Amino acid sequence: MEETPSLLYKLKPLSDRLPSVKRPEGHVHFRTKMMWVIVVLVVYFVMTNVYLYGLDQSESLDLFAQYRTIMAGASGSLLQLGIGPIVTASIIMQLFVGAKIIKLDLGKREDKACYQSVLKLLVIVMILFEAIPQVFGYLVPSSAATDLLGGAGAKLLLILQLFAGSYIIFMMDEVVSKWGIGSGISLFIAAGVAQALFTGALNWNPIDINSAMSLENPPGGTIPRALYYVFTMSPEQMAQGGYESLFLGSPNPIIALVGTLVIFAFVAYLESTRIELPLSHGNARGARGRYPIKLMYASNIPVILMSALLAIVSMTALLLYSNDFLSSIPLIGGNSSIGYFEDGSTTAAGGIAWYLSAPQGLTTWLMPILDPTNYGNGHSVVQNLAHVAVYFSVMVMGSILFAKFWVETTNLGPEAVANQIQRSGMQMPGFRRDPRVLKRVLERYIPTITILSGALVGALAAFADMIGTTGNASGTGVLLTVGILIHLYEAIGREQMMEMNPVMRGFFGGGE
Repeated sequence: MEETPSLLYKLKPLSDRLPSVKRPEGHVHFRTKMMWVIVVLVVYFVMTNVYLYGLDQSESLDLFAQYRTIMAGASGSLLQLGIGPIVTASIIMQLFVGAKIIKLDLGKREDKACYQSVLKLLVIVMILFEAIPQVFGYLVPSSAATDLLGGAGAKLLLILQLFAGSYIIFMMDEVVSKWGIGSGISLFIAAGVAQALFTGALNWNPIDINSAMSLENPPGGTIPRALYYVFTMSPEQMAQGGYESLFLGSPNPIIALVGTLVIFAFVAYLESTRIELPLSHGNARGARGRYPIKLMYASNIPVILMSALLAIVSMTALLLYSNDFLSSIPLIGGNSSIGYFEDGSTTAAGGIAWYLSAPQGLTTWLMPILDPTNYGNGHSVVQNLAHVAVYFSVMVMGSILFAKFWVETTNLGPEAVANQIQRSGMQMPGFRRDPRVLKRVLERYIPTITILSGALVGALAAFADMIGTTGNASGTGVLLTVGILIHLYEAIGREQMMEMNPVMRGFFGGGE
């Protein structure tokens, strides 16, 4: 029983030596917390604009270009890897603990400290695991760096920069978690998506910044582009193609902006929808409460895991098709049925990987079906219909499976919730105070809500991708950002409440 924990405790002395952020000894004032959140955000945006020294960006390929917004990074910068290593390490640890492969009780202070300590070590492993293949595969050193340091030295320099950037963002996540408000990872995702949405809607620079602005090279942002067309084009020109370009033309068409706003509003509504089960205290007569079961019970975790899985499928297909060594493997290497890619692109142009890739806006699937002459993408009408059907079905079914798995492995199932309510001293009015009775009541709601929430987030993410999002923020990115902003708003409200009423700190866990 104690063999696995003892192994992790043996790693703890090593992981404890790694740099970390000290937890505050007393209460941190609200203004101080907000200051740290703002400082970390500023540093994050600065790092996304510090590009890797010695990288030839024109020759390099971003493996995760289509998932860039939810990885909270910037291609070619110190944050090339984004939060990928942190999220991957966290998911591995949570799944291992939830599945009891690693026997740690996170309710105990010592076990939780061991968990957090070993997580830092696993993050370092994942940084190297993600950085080394990218540098040796698709991040090309510049000729100047190669001449100065040699091929191996230039690659080592890129790896060291990626390692430093990824570990700094991990430390900033700890700063926000311990000295700020909410989660640093969530903050970075929301910041990255918000930046993409803002620039996609309001960027006044021309699409090709190296050429003068014209009708063929209008502003890249949705709103400046619309204003430029209105004040520059005649009514005849607008009727002949201006409206079509505004509503459907790439990048950032109006339909994508409208779709983004609709998704924002709909997800905000779903986040507030819940079932509230009445509870009463077993010993204190008259003390009543409610246990909320949100419609988005599994949160956005299922769609994050599904997106990560599809990203791995896409990356594997790309490596099998384009990597010199892997493409020579019999049967699967260079097999266009698995997926083939055009030069310089990380999005599959055909094969199984294409059917599993997200359609990015109406011009990639709907217009080729309605008007294949002008919007053809090299695939027939039937193939485009199959692409949409396969992607939508895979996102919904995969999100349902991940939702069920996540709820069961993170103590959100009926039995675990019943035990939590029982330990808190609460019970359901009119029912015997027995966790088995409470479990049967919860089984009427939680399994159904779990499946429904998984299907909803999967369908919403797929729908947002199909309609298109401003700034190519992706449907998953928009979903995450809405939930993150709502939770951040609630967390700020709790912090202000504790600041005004110190007695509330004990209730919310913010001790002196």
